[in-house]
Amino acid sequence: MPVPEPRPTATPADAATSEPASGAVSASGSGSGSGSASAAGSGPAAEPGSVPGGRREGARRRPAWDVRRLPAAEGRTFLVTGGNAGIGYFVAEQLAGTGATVVLGSRDAARAADALGSIRARVPGARVRHLALDLADLASVRTAAETFAGDAGPGGGRLDAVVLNAGVALDHPPRRLTHDGHELMFGTNHLGHFALTAHLAPLLAATEGSRIVTTGSFAARSERMDLDDPQSLHDYRPKRTYGRSKLAQMLFGFALDRRLRAAGSGTLSVVVHPGGALDGLTPARPPLHTPGLGSRLATLPAGLLLHGKHAGAWPAVRAVLDEEVRGGQLWGPAAFGLRGEPRLERPRPHMVDRGTADRLWEMSVELTGVEPEFG
Repeated sequence: MPVPEPRPTATPADAATSEPASGAVSASGSGSGSGSASAAGSGPAAEPGSVPGGRREGARRRPAWDVRRLPAAEGRTFLVTGGNAGIGYFVAEQLAGTGATVVLGSRDAARAADALGSIRARVPGARVRHLALDLADLASVRTAAETFAGDAGPGGGRLDAVVLNAGVALDHPPRRLTHDGHELMFGTNHLGHFALTAHLAPLLAATEGSRIVTTGSFAARSERMDLDDPQSLHDYRPKRTYGRSKLAQMLFGFALDRRLRAAGSGTLSVVVHPGGALDGLTPARPPLHTPGLGSRLATLPAGLLLHGKHAGAWPAVRAVLDEEVRGGQLWGPAAFGLRGEPRLERPRPHMVDRGTADRLWEMSVELTGVEPEFG
């Protein structure tokens, strides 16, 4: 059976606390989920004295996290890249239900308008708006960050969390490029988010306890970075290139945590993955998503192992809201990393390899011309 859909409502905050299997070219949502089959353990840089789930030893135990009863977040502002479709849409919808201001970063204004309309129809009084953002164009990334920082509207000039969710997944050649000449999946999924984080760093640093939530993928489990050919010039196989782009995101998220800690920053970097999220198991959100009966029937058996995109959003939502989440952690679905409510996981060694991450970081600075700094 598919996991029940959460209600987009907020309750007082006493609660503690893939992506699509699609080949469509889209900058709005991540692909299949990621992560280890282990459902316990802490992130690579768990806070001293913490235990699985982020709880401090000796601390009062909080009620279990409930995806259907999220803590209230009035007065806070969240940015979700790719919030106009797929998992990103459901992240935005669920966060909007907490009373926060939610900004949907998307290159497609028409689809963003549809997403805003859908959220407002389901969440009365929702504070949501669109930010023009094309992660495949580094100039657009810079402009979007400047626009966000200068916004005088509700929630403007403040950023409590950014969810780096948007992604491109291609199933077939030919190799395609971003506006800046980078391979499309690596350039959008990793470099675009790397640059966005750099441009948003001053806003995030100004908000104590702000969070950067990076969306990884199940595809990253079996891939390894080839830093001699990071943009697949010599060996372009779309599924491999996609998996490596998502691994790059995860390496970045964990490396960012280490750098934030070294700088004494109060900003947290958390990595999540959505598990196996299928369209046919996802509730309808017309006109954004209207699965037919055939699609639902065909994917019904998969509901024993996988879930819909609404459930794929749960790890990211928890990473944004849960007071007990710590930097350097990896959150994913509880059941074998594929479906279910969000749970702390132990990342695989190649996802937290410091040598690879440091080389990737230096390369990313060179390719984007910017560097996330929080000192």
